[in-house]
Amino acid sequence: MRILLTSYAFHPSIGGLETASMLLASGLAERGYDVTVVTQTPGPTEGYPFRIVRQPGFFQMLSLVRATDVVWQNQVSLRRLWAVLLVPRPLIIMHHIWLTKDVEAGPRFEMIKRLACRLGHNVFVSDALREDARLPGVIIPNTYHEELFRVIPEIERDRDVAFLGRIVKPKGADILVDAVAQLAKKGRRLRATIIGVGPEEAALKARAAAAGVSDLIDFPGPKRDEELVRLLNRHRVLVVPSRWEEPFGIVALEGLACGCVVAVANSGALPEVIGPCGPTVPKDDPAALAAELDRLVSNPDVLAAYRRHAPEHLTKYTKAAMFDACEAVIHEAASKGGRRLPSQQTVVKAATPAEHR
Repeated sequence: MRILLTSYAFHPSIGGLETASMLLASGLAERGYDVTVVTQTPGPTEGYPFRIVRQPGFFQMLSLVRATDVVWQNQVSLRRLWAVLLVPRPLIIMHHIWLTKDVEAGPRFEMIKRLACRLGHNVFVSDALREDARLPGVIIPNTYHEELFRVIPEIERDRDVAFLGRIVKPKGADILVDAVAQLAKKGRRLRATIIGVGPEEAALKARAAAAGVSDLIDFPGPKRDEELVRLLNRHRVLVVPSRWEEPFGIVALEGLACGCVVAVANSGALPEVIGPCGPTVPKDDPAALAAELDRLVSNPDVLAAYRRHAPEHLTKYTKAAMFDACEAVIHEAASKGGRRLPSQQTVVKAATPAEHR
C-alpha cells in the first residue's frame, strides 16, 4: 500500500515533530509500506528507507496525491490539504500540537483547521490533545528510540538532576536554575546539567552566575545518540518544567528509559506520559520544584519506588505498539475510502537512519 506522509518540518531539522515523523515513516517502510514523505524542510533526499520529496510544486504535489492510496498528515497543514480536496484520497491527520492554543502561533486559523480535520480520520498522541480539540478520534501515543535509550548499569549516577531540550523560555530551564539556587541558599548543593542549545543560553548562564551556582550547573550543549544516552544515565532525576502545556513530551520517555525518575510540570499531557514513574509539580514554581528535588535526591527509596514502575509503563510506548495501532487506522481509512487492501503486508527490512533531536 502506498502512503503519502506529509510533515511540514522534517529531518535534518531538529524537534519533536521531526523525530515523530522520522520514526513513523521508517517504521511503516520497514513493515512493507511504500512510503513517500513530503516536507518543506530543505535537505538531502538520499539515505532514507523511503522516498522523500522536499518543497514540491503545485503539479508535483497533485501527482503525489494521485499516486497514493492514503494521505497521512503529521500535524494538520492547510498548505497541504488543498491537494486532497482536488484529488480525493483517504486522509489521516495525526495531531501533535494543540488546535486551540499555540505559544508561538496563537489561535490563527483554528476554525478552518477544525473544519479541515473533519475531512478525515483524526489521531491524537495524547488524551489531553483530544480533549482540547473536541474532535472524535483515536489515541496513538508517540514512541521513542527504544533500542538507543536504555539503562547502562555500569554508569554511575553521580549527578542529581538534568534538563534536556531547547533553551527557550517556554521550556523552563530557568526554573531549574532558580530551584538549584534556592536549595543552595539552604545548604543543599544539587549538581545539575542543562543539555541543549537555544537563544536563552547566554542569559541562563548569566542567571546561574548571578545566583552564585555556576559551579553547580553544567552546560554541555546539545547531545545526541549514544553520547546523550550515557549522559542521561549519570543522572538520578530528569525534569521537564515546561511553562508551555506540552501536548506530549518524548523527552520524558527517553529519561524514563535511561533510568531517571522524571519530574514534570502538572500541565498538558506530561502527567499522563510519565504515569506512575515520577512526581508532578505546579507549573512555573521554582520553590515547588526545589522542594520536590530535595525530597527525591534525599530519599533513594523514593527514587527506587518510582523506577520500579518504568519497565511496565514503557511497554505502552514501544514502536511495535505504535505501528500496530497506526496500521489499524490506515486499513480502516483505506477500506472506508474504497482503496484496495493487500491481503498481507510484505515486510521489508531497511536500516533506519540515526534519530536526531
